[in-house]
Amino acid sequence: MTALDGIRVLDLSRVLAGPLATQMLADLGADVVKVEAPWGDDTRKWGPPFIDGDAAYYHACNRGKRSIRLDIKSESDRDTLQQLIAQADVIVENFRAGTLERMGLISEISQDKILCRITGYGQTGPRADEPGYDLALQAMTGIMSVTGQADGEPAKVGVAWIDVLTGMMASNGIMVALFHRERTGEGQTIDLSLYDVALMAMVNQAQNWIASGENPGRMGHAHPNIVPYQAFMASDEWFILACGNDAQFANVCVATGATSLQRDELSDNSGRLESRTEIVETLSQIFTQNTAEHWIAEFNKVGVPSVPIQSISQAFTDPQAESRNALWRWGDQESVANALRFMSRTPATLNTPPPKLGEHTDEIIRDWLGDA
Repeated sequence: MTALDGIRVLDLSRVLAGPLATQMLADLGADVVKVEAPWGDDTRKWGPPFIDGDAAYYHACNRGKRSIRLDIKSESDRDTLQQLIAQADVIVENFRAGTLERMGLISEISQDKILCRITGYGQTGPRADEPGYDLALQAMTGIMSVTGQADGEPAKVGVAWIDVLTGMMASNGIMVALFHRERTGEGQTIDLSLYDVALMAMVNQAQNWIASGENPGRMGHAHPNIVPYQAFMASDEWFILACGNDAQFANVCVATGATSLQRDELSDNSGRLESRTEIVETLSQIFTQNTAEHWIAEFNKVGVPSVPIQSISQAFTDPQAESRNALWRWGDQESVANALRFMSRTPATLNTPPPKLGEHTDEIIRDWLGDA
C-alpha cells in the first residue's frame, strides 16, 4: 500500500510549481489526473531537448499522472470538468486569481475537498491580479540582489528556484490539509503564492536585514555569516571550502600552513568576519600552489568539508548519487528520483512515465465518472 493510496488529485495546473507538486503526490501513490487544454501544457513544447515527442522540461514534473484533454470553453467539456471536480479529493490550480470564480467552477468545490491555489502574488493584495513568473519573482523578492559577483550584474538562480520551492510547499500543504481532513472531515483552501514562498526562502539574509537594518548585497560565492565558506581557485580549477565552526578553522590553518591566521582574534567567527579580506587573500595565495584534488584530500583528512564543483552529469554519475538511486529508470527513459526516502513503509516509487496529451481521456472518464 502506498501513502496516498485512494487519494484522487485533479491537476489543473501547468508549467512547473503545480505540476511538480502533483508529481510528488503521484510518487506517493495518489491517482493524479492532469487536465490539459487542447494544445497541452506549455512545457510540452519547451525544447529542445525532447524525449519521445515532448520537451525534457515537461518530463521533469509530470510522471505518474494520467492526461485528459478538455476544452473548458466547450459546454460539454466544462460539464465533464465539473464532474471530475466532484470526484476529486484534491484540486490543484494555478490560474490567475479569480479565474475559477469567473468560470463558475468554485461553487462546485464542496467543503470536504482540498483546493490548492497557486498564483504569483496570492489571492489578495494590490498585486493579486498580476501574472507570476519565476524570473520576475526572483527580482521582486530579494534573491537577485544577493546573487552574483559583488561588482557584477544581478544574477538569477540557475533553475526556476521559486517555482521548485513553491511546488514543494504545495505538496507539503496538501498533505497537512489531508491529515486535517482525516481527523475532522473538513477540507480547506490553500492560498499559496510564489511571492510568499520566495520571501520565506530568504531565511538568514532576511533575518540579517531585520537585525541590522542593512540590506545584504551580492558576495559571489562567499557566505554573509561565515568565513572562509566559499569557492577558491586552486592551481587547476575551482573547489569549495565550507568551514563552519572554530575547530574547523583551526584545522584549515594546519592543513594549509597558514600560520599568520593562527591568532586569537581569528579564533571565533565574529573575528573572522571582520578580517574576511585578509583570510580570503591569504588562503587564495596558498591554494594556487597545488591542485584542487590535493586540497580537497587535505581538508577531508582533518574533517573540514571540501568538495569539487561538479557539472550536472558529474553530479548524477557520482558514486553517492548512484548508490542513492538518484535517477529512476523505466525502459530506456530516466527521471530524477523523488528525494523522499522512507526506510521501511510507503516509499515514493516510480509509477508511469509522463503521459501523452489526452492519452487517458476515455480511461479517466470510465474510472472517475463510471461512464463507458
